[in-house]
Amino acid sequence: MTLKVKRDFAAPAARVFDAWFDPADAARFLFATPDGEMIRCEIDPRVGGGFTLTERRPAGDAEHRGRYLEIDRPHRLVFLFAAGPAEEEEWTRVTIEIVDTAEGCMLTLTHEMDPQWAAYEARTRKGWTTILESLARILEN
Repeated sequence: MTLKVKRDFAAPAARVFDAWFDPADAARFLFATPDGEMIRCEIDPRVGGGFTLTERRPAGDAEHRGRYLEIDRPHRLVFLFAAGPAEEEEWTRVTIEIVDTAEGCMLTLTHEMDPQWAAYEARTRKGWTTILESLARILEN
């Protein structure tokens, strides 16, 4: 199963791309929720490196991990992604492609998941849409 989410940004491709690797920015938009507190944001920005973000939420800590497969600044980022307890880890693949536009850039996020997760497609799409909306907000400030 593959889902795509697109978002236009009124910012240059390099600024949008770099936000994914800046811990100060990432802690504000990646997997951040209104009721949570980001307690961990570690990013090792190299192929073979990765990220771990942990947010303390009312229902408990939520951890999100990634492992970078491809980094082609400022147009392409590919990483393996997992959420939840490490012992239940199931990696999926996320590709981010950014193209320049007259007004800034357009980002296309493609998330490839095992068909067994089809029931979570709407929830996953909403999550990525919210993340990209949050990214747009922080880039406007």
